[in-house]
Amino acid sequence: MAFRFAFVRLPAAAAAALLAAGAQAQTATRLDPVTVTGRGDPVISVGGWGDIPLSKSPFQAGIVTREQMRELGVQRLADIVRIDPALSDAYNTEGYWDYLTVRGYVIDNRFNYRRDGLPINAETAIPLDNKERVEVMKGTSGLQAGTSAPGGLVNVVVKRPTAEPVRDAQLAWREAGSVLGAVDIGQRFGTDHVFGLRVNAAAERLDPRVRSAKGERHLLAVAGDWRASADSLLEAEFETSRRSQPSVPGFSMLGDAVPDARSIDPRINLNNQPWSLPVVLQGTTASLRFTQRLSEAWRWTAHAATQRLETDDRIAFPFGCYDASADVYYADRYCPDGTFDLHDYRSDNERRRTDALELALHGVLNTGGVRHDLSAGVLRSRYSARFEPQAFNPVGTGNVQGTLVTPADPTLFPVDADRDERSTELFARDAVRLNAATTAWLGVRHSRLTRGHTQTFTTPWLALSHELAAGPMLYASWGQGVELYVTPNLPTYPNAGRPLDPVKSRQIELGVKGRFEDGNWSLAWFDIDRPVPTDTGADFFLDGSQRHRGVEASGAWRLERWVLQGGMQFLRARREGSQDATIDGKRPTNVPAATFKLQVRHDLAALPGVSLQADMLAESNRIVTPDNAVRIPGYARIDTSMRYVQPSSIGTLTWRAGIDNLFDRRAWRESPYQFGHVYLFPLAPRTLRLSIEASL
Repeated sequence: MAFRFAFVRLPAAAAAALLAAGAQAQTATRLDPVTVTGRGDPVISVGGWGDIPLSKSPFQAGIVTREQMRELGVQRLADIVRIDPALSDAYNTEGYWDYLTVRGYVIDNRFNYRRDGLPINAETAIPLDNKERVEVMKGTSGLQAGTSAPGGLVNVVVKRPTAEPVRDAQLAWREAGSVLGAVDIGQRFGTDHVFGLRVNAAAERLDPRVRSAKGERHLLAVAGDWRASADSLLEAEFETSRRSQPSVPGFSMLGDAVPDARSIDPRINLNNQPWSLPVVLQGTTASLRFTQRLSEAWRWTAHAATQRLETDDRIAFPFGCYDASADVYYADRYCPDGTFDLHDYRSDNERRRTDALELALHGVLNTGGVRHDLSAGVLRSRYSARFEPQAFNPVGTGNVQGTLVTPADPTLFPVDADRDERSTELFARDAVRLNAATTAWLGVRHSRLTRGHTQTFTTPWLALSHELAAGPMLYASWGQGVELYVTPNLPTYPNAGRPLDPVKSRQIELGVKGRFEDGNWSLAWFDIDRPVPTDTGADFFLDGSQRHRGVEASGAWRLERWVLQGGMQFLRARREGSQDATIDGKRPTNVPAATFKLQVRHDLAALPGVSLQADMLAESNRIVTPDNAVRIPGYARIDTSMRYVQPSSIGTLTWRAGIDNLFDRRAWRESPYQFGHVYLFPLAPRTLRLSIEASL
């Protein structure tokens, strides 16, 4: 049965008019901040199981809080890979949008990202200045999203008005000369404080350690709420942001060899031509959410959002190389002498829009002594993308030293990559408390997707959990997900920008979780099987599957003045069933088999208010070419930081200083195989950062 819902349109003027509305969120719709002390038991909202805390939920998830982001100097979404062992890099570079790998899979920027639970497009820069936390649910997500890549689902949670006033200001500096100024102001007002308002604003001059990458960004975000009655809550928020910065392409293999990372200056930007233009990422997002409590056990919500993105994507792009001396063309790497073919790529005025409306009912029902935690609803969404004529023209030869200059060629050619997609998703969830210790988790999502033609599919999810008398919880789960592949939007592909038919992935997971007075821990084994395409650089088609089996362990512990948090992941990832014998049974590119991450903080007794922190990240080797003939070695890095909290009569000053990559380690950080081409990204050099935050 098809359902049709009218979208709630939220242009800037209408959203601004609603921002006087407000009230403190109810417990059912607001989550408290989470610290890294190991004492909290947060709810992960993107999981979809209401108020059930993470320690009682039959899946693995990570939460990066605002406090953690400040302590670690997190600037962008890609920086959270330093925290969670299940996360790693995937073509992350300065001046472009972020990619995340979760459990070894690169998640889809079009479908695997949520904002307060509703779908957004992450083919842009997502500012974190107005975000309370970032949630990462791990595994397949067919229950939470109609279409999504396996591995994980990322949800950014917007800052909302709080019970107490907020008066925060921050000034930060980072090498070589980036300077950030930001304010966070919140207030409740009106009779019984029924109205609330939260304003975040930020402006930054971007001047990173890498050369020829100066830029700027700014953000303005406003959130308001209104408690119309004890049972009714209306929330609205609006955000606009802009980031302009030249992007930084990757290095590559030189002929048959991987260059020694110690011989490469990580500050070189190969996009340093006189005609290089910045990538400009602009975004406007607005949402409206109404929550009505029907009784002590039941409530319903209506949540609508719209997102509009505009992008100017420009770069002097290295791609392949013709070695005239040997009359050899290297299609997927650079020449042995360090030269490459340089292309003038321009795609201005890309426009993407995502609209979503969700209606849902949540409650508790008792039948025959069995408790049911129920949720059911419908999500209607639409996505459109519009592209104008583009340029991708060879302009000459560049080199890895960044010393060659070429002429520009902005000649445009038409592209046929516009997309329109609409979906209606019906979902239902039931956590059945069979007894005091055992719960059966049942969920299903039925999706109807229209992309020129209509397709329907159903993704179930099942789990069983049992709490032992000693405290730990055991669980087993099985679930599916549906994914849409799109041919890269480059002229080398005969069907550029065209989607393939939907494919289903599946996951089995076994886990155990435990909590104690000063900490928590978890251990999980998972097996994910995902159909994948082969990307030859000229063709893109489904070819077997990519199967990841692994073990993930994590924990947090506070011991007097010490706080420890970290984890590790061991992953066996393989291509299976490929028609290409050179890659069948081989490891996928850019996926480390082992990762280890640890954060240690110590509060000094001799100097009240002073904390020292050390963060360690270690990864095993990564595969560079699909045939596994080449790999880059693993590496480890250590970051350090210091915090001093200075109380005063009018508020609190928090001083922070940090050094990322303390020992200035030189290594290849990742090896993405993108567009049928090998790329290598170096570890950023040692970087100093300083900040001061005032809370009045």
